[in-house]
Amino acid sequence: MLEGVNVALGVCGSIAAVKTVELAHELRRRGAEVRAVMTDGARGIVHPWALEFATDNPVVTEITGSVEHVELCNRDGWADVLVVAPSTANTVGKMAAAVDDTPVTTCATTALGADVPVVVAPAMHEPMYDHPGVLEAIETLESWGVAFVAPRIEEEKAKIADEEAIVLATARAAGDRPMAGEHVVVTSGPTSEPVDPVRVITNRASGRTGRAVAKACYVRGAAVTLVHDGPEVPYADVRAVETATEMREAVLSVADDADAVVSAAAVGDYTVEAADEKIRSGRELALELEPTPKLIDAVRERHPDLPVVGFKLETAGDDAAMVEAARAILERADLSFVVANDASVMGAESTRVLVVRADDVTEHAGSKRVVGDRVAAELAATLGE
Repeated sequence: MLEGVNVALGVCGSIAAVKTVELAHELRRRGAEVRAVMTDGARGIVHPWALEFATDNPVVTEITGSVEHVELCNRDGWADVLVVAPSTANTVGKMAAAVDDTPVTTCATTALGADVPVVVAPAMHEPMYDHPGVLEAIETLESWGVAFVAPRIEEEKAKIADEEAIVLATARAAGDRPMAGEHVVVTSGPTSEPVDPVRVITNRASGRTGRAVAKACYVRGAAVTLVHDGPEVPYADVRAVETATEMREAVLSVADDADAVVSAAAVGDYTVEAADEKIRSGRELALELEPTPKLIDAVRERHPDLPVVGFKLETAGDDAAMVEAARAILERADLSFVVANDASVMGAESTRVLVVRADDVTEHAGSKRVVGDRVAAELAATLGE
């Protein structure tokens, strides 16, 4: 995700500075080279040696005759992106006013003047975050193209966003963004059909691949709507659903404004008329199952020209059978391509898929994050044609 990307990590004097050691490690795990820049306030919370260890690079703690800010953040400088995490209210205000009295703010002014991407992850007490001057400063910086990673509001504190959110925002800011301006709707995970107020019919899908596709589309610059039975996420507008009907209706409600739909969810094929009260155990019971309408057919009927990506799960364990099944759905629903895989990967960390087009089959294997990224790349190429 961040292979070959140089990240200048600006650390300010919030207590959240203690989290930057792990953030630096995570940026490096995703492929980035990292160099840290610290304010005096940050040095009072975390020792520069800790960040030197985490980044495997010397830490900038003052601007000297070596003009470190220029070396790092000039137009031809080392950094591909400046990430200020955590950023205090003080630093946000100074960045908006071009005040250069710390190594971090001096790097920020240089980066903004040199058109180097800047990502800011605020962390402060909630009343400070709600201060009109801070909000105005954030609005000003956003108008200049600075990307803000929204904090988590908990216990009257605007806590720094989690590492994944900062990493994704960094990758989005530093990348080429071939999907900028595109709105992609992604479905993910299982659906559940209630049998009674307690029991449901569902499946073993984990949603990892769908979420990975959504993240990868976000990193490539897309606005993403994620339709799933899961929590809010920082990289997408979430539409929470439970049943196949709810998922279909949610997708159709946003498809009018979509540039593509990726139907990665394992949508339930059958539903049942749910009992109003809990069904008592200890007796034989027969459920009358009714087929659910196909989501991709509903999308295609409403939007004949919309690019749609389908997923096809099979249990045969045979590539030829998977390709045959994928081509059948590809032709029936006039899809852009179909991602075919075997049911044995459900719930697993890794997967192997076949991307099936009318005249081509491509294999991708690895972690679901890696495969999701490849599916997003295939979609970006389709949209760019």
